[in-house]
Amino acid sequence: MTRPFDICIRGAGIVGRTLALHLAGKQLRVALIASDAHPPVPPSGEADVRAYALNLASRQLLDAVRCWPDDTDATPVLAMQVHGDDGGKVAFDATETASEALNWIADVPVLEARLAQAVRFQPLIEIFDSPQSAALTVVCEGRASASREEWGVQWDVTPYGQWALATRVQCAVQHKQIAHQWFSKGEILAFLPMGGPQGNLCAVVWSVSPERAKSLQAMRDEEFCLALEAASHGALGAVALGCGRKVWPLQQAVAQRWSGGSPQGAWVLAGDAAHNMHPLAGQGLNMGLADVAELVDVLEHRAYWRSVGDSRLLRQYERARKADFAVMGQANDALQQLFTHPHPAIQAMRNWGMNRFEDSGPIKQWVARRAMGALGKPTSTQGKQRI
Repeated sequence: MTRPFDICIRGAGIVGRTLALHLAGKQLRVALIASDAHPPVPPSGEADVRAYALNLASRQLLDAVRCWPDDTDATPVLAMQVHGDDGGKVAFDATETASEALNWIADVPVLEARLAQAVRFQPLIEIFDSPQSAALTVVCEGRASASREEWGVQWDVTPYGQWALATRVQCAVQHKQIAHQWFSKGEILAFLPMGGPQGNLCAVVWSVSPERAKSLQAMRDEEFCLALEAASHGALGAVALGCGRKVWPLQQAVAQRWSGGSPQGAWVLAGDAAHNMHPLAGQGLNMGLADVAELVDVLEHRAYWRSVGDSRLLRQYERARKADFAVMGQANDALQQLFTHPHPAIQAMRNWGMNRFEDSGPIKQWVARRAMGALGKPTSTQGKQRI
């Protein structure tokens, strides 16, 4: 007789597949449901604009299942330069944190392909297009989760009145593995190095008002590139579009409950189904992968007589992850509010604060290491044998 599933994971994106691989590595039988809505695959011939900044903790989690891309597809960021709108400046350098990189800018299609291939070769994972019976269901369906809505979980949303515009550009000047970010007149622009250490490809994320986003989206390519060069102060020279432009509304959101029970059994939320945040600090996917690490750790170290759907275990996971999101989410939200406030006094204060923070020494190093994921507790997936 076929052994029943221990875990059903609804959602086969990066978070869902990473979780499936780690749980299967703990000898749990996993049903992976791939029918939910994810960011659409671009039509044939159209480049994918998605790129994520992944920190050290995320790298370790992905490396443990042998899915970490090489340096061409996960470019190490050696430094980051943050520019205010009136002389404020903060610079981060990997050498100050005793790390090989501040983070890595991962090419999403490559990472997804590696995870998909690993899943196909893991015999304890089976892929379905509809939910399967299991002791525990983990919902990784993304921000528009149908399961969360089905179970009546309250979804608290704070719209930002900003849209993100994402694209990729070829720059006249090599990026030298330096990420750049500009805060100016309520807009937030990031250039993230891609294409390997010697590359000149950058992922662009530009947070602007909805009206401005629509205007930028409607521009001819040449006109858009000129606007982008002006906003980036020509830091990387002339730019040429490497793909299309995508826009979407920005928000901070969090589910009121991250665990519970239904007629089908116990459930928990993870990734964007549990929380969303502004992309300004590049922590969205890192938070989702931290959910994975925490849940795997909790389930691996449960008492032998506890089921994976034990409510005490799931509440332990929920408390830990809610606490982490409260810190990171509030900090992220405060930065967004501070750098988009139009009042001149606030503008002067934030630029003064940036310069003081730049000179803060140990405080700046602690913040950098926190963002890198280098301060979290060790998890069962780190430092152990590969799956």
